[in-house]
Amino acid sequence: MRIFIDADACPVKDEVYKVAQRYGLRTVVVSNSFIRTPTSPMIEFVMVEAGPDVADDWIAAQAEPGDIVVTNDIPLADRTLKAGAAAIAPNGRAFTHDSIGQALAGRAIGEHIRSTGEITGGPKPFERADRSRFLQALDEAVNRERRKRR
Repeated sequence: MRIFIDADACPVKDEVYKVAQRYGLRTVVVSNSFIRTPTSPMIEFVMVEAGPDVADDWIAAQAEPGDIVVTNDIPLADRTLKAGAAAIAPNGRAFTHDSIGQALAGRAIGEHIRSTGEITGGPKPFERADRSRFLQALDEAVNRERRKRR
């Protein structure tokens, strides 16, 4: 079991490191630019080439059943689920096979609205409650995946 972090603009990297350390899990931090990570044999930093979806493609190619991917990217979450891995957004929203279709549709609608020139408010600011929900969702996902392995 590994935790992959889609690290560009991820506000919960430190929380992932703490949870991963508690459970002794390998963490893979993926970005297209340098990100300082804690010195640990359990944390690997992978810098991919710059470009749209390069980090997402790398993560999707590596994720397998039992892994957990932390991402805000809905198409990456969809690919993660199709690979048999779990996907969690930094705000604690767990992507599931039941919810991913609605998330993809909402994303498509938002893109369409923005393409017409409509100014949207963008995502709401990240709050302490989001961080707390994320920690709970990650802990639940780790325990769920561990139970599956038994």
